[in-house]
Amino acid sequence: MKAARLFGIGDVRIVEEEAPVAGPGECLVRVTAVGLCGSDLHWFGEGGIGDAVLDRPLALGHEMAGVVLDGPRDGPMAGQRVAIDPAVACRACEFCLGGNPNLCTNLRFAGHGSTDGGLREVIAWPEHLLHPLPDTVSDAGGAVLEPLGVALHGLDLAHLRVGATVAVVGCGPIGLLTIQLARVAGAARVVAVEPRAHRRAAALAAGADAVYAPSASAAFPASAAPDTEIDSVADVAFEIAGTDAAVESAMRACRPGGKVVLAGIPDDDRTSFPASLARRKGLTLLLVRRMREMYPRTTALAASGAIDVESLVTARYPLERTAEAFAAATAREGLKTVVEVS
Repeated sequence: MKAARLFGIGDVRIVEEEAPVAGPGECLVRVTAVGLCGSDLHWFGEGGIGDAVLDRPLALGHEMAGVVLDGPRDGPMAGQRVAIDPAVACRACEFCLGGNPNLCTNLRFAGHGSTDGGLREVIAWPEHLLHPLPDTVSDAGGAVLEPLGVALHGLDLAHLRVGATVAVVGCGPIGLLTIQLARVAGAARVVAVEPRAHRRAAALAAGADAVYAPSASAAFPASAAPDTEIDSVADVAFEIAGTDAAVESAMRACRPGGKVVLAGIPDDDRTSFPASLARRKGLTLLLVRRMREMYPRTTALAASGAIDVESLVTARYPLERTAEAFAAATAREGLKTVVEVS
């Protein structure tokens, strides 16, 4: 079978290799669609993420959909289209048993460390992590259910109240999904901050009432902050850009006593902000660690049309052109880039 593997920084190659063999409790799944995420771009551009570094050719990709080929129960799922939960928790530690499998200290995650991800024609994956896709959700849409789950987890952490004002700083796919979710959850007003014009337009289409560029040029620079019109207006601000300036923007957008939800991943694994700004406002900081058990909820939201996952997919590449897909995603040319594996 074919696989796309990362051999080094910016070095993605298509290789031929043996298909995996399903282990106990696993199904073989033909992968159909893989979305490229910001964390994949850290691996591609930096050779790692946080304290995890590339030590062997790695198949990236954790936003996955596919079709089950066979499985441990004599094939009752065979032929079923599924979204694939990328997080393999141990299901036995105190965090798993306490309802927080995303905090599992024994967790394996697709496309991270020693666990290969979905940029392969076939994967072997635990059956309980395969979630049936309804006909109303495409394969590419099924891959987007993973970032939707991350956005939904962030919203859960914030305990957003009906009638609240929300700020979203950074309008990539997770930011755009957060805007949609905030509307579904009953936010009275949603404002956004985004440096790229096409993403500002997408934020308005997703339901934002107003979208602002940072106060300086093309990316969130060190001095960036939202325009004064939205300073101290939000009950909750979601930071989904991964820069210190975006964190400061989110804090400036918050009212005193507000909450800042940090979902962005910084390039250098460090985050800093003006302490006096956060302290004087008495802000609560919440950090997003992937997601809990979200697939039943995200599937229902997408299937019902309450959340539009399909419109986020703006570029599709075959597996053979995975390197081009990474280059396009790195340039932030569109919204969500998807590799159609098979």
